[in-house]
Amino acid sequence: MTPYVCKSCGAVAPEGGHLCDPTDSGKEYACGHCGIQVSHVKHVCKPKAEAFKYFCEGCGRPSVGKDEVCKPKPIE
Repeated sequence: MTPYVCKSCGAVAPEGGHLCDPTDSGKEYACGHCGIQVSHVKHVCKPKAEAFKYFCEGCGRPSVGKDEVCKPKPIE
């Protein structure tokens, strides 16, 4: 099942009729931290955010391991 995403507010639903401006989201991903089906591979849920230990000083991207970003700095 491919979810739909509302172009207006970003809400996700299994059927387009439940959204004000639906568009087929394309691919669907299972979040490895919370288990829900999401339409964006870079989904960040609370359990995933709590696992972040570093961020990149260059671009600000968070990561679990310091080898996942180019300029790692610990999150305090």
